[in-house]
Amino acid sequence: MSTTAQDRFARLSALRRPAAVTQGGYGRARERAFELDSRGVGTRSGRSAEVPEGADALARLLGAVVRENRFGEHLGLRRWFAETIDCAPPDGHLHPGALRLLAPDFAERVADPTQWLFLDTETTGLCGGTGTYPFLVGIAWWDAGGLEVEQFFMREHSEEHSVLVALAERMAERPVLVTFNGKSFDWPLLETRYRMTRKIRVPALQAHLDFLHPSRNLWRLRLGSVRLAELERHVLGWNRGADVMSELIPSLYFDFLQGGPPEPLLPIFYHNQMDLRGLAGLSARVLSLLADAEKQCVDPLELFGLSQICERRGEAARARVLFERSIDGALPMETERVARRSLARMAKREKDFPRARELWEGMLGNSREGLEAYEQLAIYHERHAKDPNEAVAVTKRALADLRRANRSEMASASFCRRMRERFEHRLARLERRILRASLSQSSANRSGLLENLM
Repeated sequence: MSTTAQDRFARLSALRRPAAVTQGGYGRARERAFELDSRGVGTRSGRSAEVPEGADALARLLGAVVRENRFGEHLGLRRWFAETIDCAPPDGHLHPGALRLLAPDFAERVADPTQWLFLDTETTGLCGGTGTYPFLVGIAWWDAGGLEVEQFFMREHSEEHSVLVALAERMAERPVLVTFNGKSFDWPLLETRYRMTRKIRVPALQAHLDFLHPSRNLWRLRLGSVRLAELERHVLGWNRGADVMSELIPSLYFDFLQGGPPEPLLPIFYHNQMDLRGLAGLSARVLSLLADAEKQCVDPLELFGLSQICERRGEAARARVLFERSIDGALPMETERVARRSLARMAKREKDFPRARELWEGMLGNSREGLEAYEQLAIYHERHAKDPNEAVAVTKRALADLRRANRSEMASASFCRRMRERFEHRLARLERRILRASLSQSSANRSGLLENLM
């Protein structure tokens, strides 16, 4: 057997249930390990013999304690951070306008920040799935002007149920979940783990706020990467310092389960704490921007991102103001074209055709947005200005730019093909219309001449 295969089997065996549980048959051992009390809740007592030898040393190094509930034990750690990152915790209820943009379906439920629970997990794998375990679950909440952080740690696999129960208790106290990419990873993973216990209910959430999505809108164009550590550094102005690489975390935990020293786990606890602190600071920053970007935003790319959020949420008036401000700034050329296209669409919907025409004429070219502007300008001249000849001229210019777009590859071949078909169809229809109008006018002129002669 290869060394790689042996290593994989060793890691799998590290997650195997302790021998004491499997002795005498899985079913009977499970009944002894998880007895039911009068309320039908599973119970378990005692410490597993499979807890690694370094667990006690790890607890001493962290200042953590062993906690016990009906399903057994786990390691628990609490720490209060007085220093906040970038923005102070919200005081009182949150700004309703910001919440409508952030969570329009749950705005009233999430208005109280004391109900928010930040969550971040460290897992045995980065891809999820039923074989992935959240061995460290970190939660945090705003408290006394700072941030209270609590961490639940599985010293070995059989402590998972104890960790899940402890987490469920905290989520019952604060049912608004706040994560960073948690809708795609952390929460689906935890839901899977709760369901697989068949004994512990999945905690009920009032709302789930995932700040990855507004962060992408606000900062991806400027930063490229929207990893939390990058946002901390470039948006919040805070550097967490040396940090463990995420891809190493599963290996460090497996090494601990197999008897390795506890010291390599300390950076994982620190990493989890920093993720929670960064998430809290980022959420406060996003809320302040959503509430009052007109005064706080000076970066045109931030204004552009917020404009898109407002447009998507149906706040067209605010979106239009922010798009105008972003265009007045120094936007990159491609982003400016997108901003002008969105602004032109809103102006058209509001029947502000002079402004829409001005924007379309400023966008014309062989880019995707430029070709769409040609089409909109042709429609304007035909339907609103009642000038089919100008519509023909615009359409012919569009076809010429389409040939250049194919050569420059500024738009995809399939898009160019669709646009060519539409422009050619429009041109043929307009020319027929102009011809009919010309023939009709000639016929009318001849009729008038005959009448005069008679």
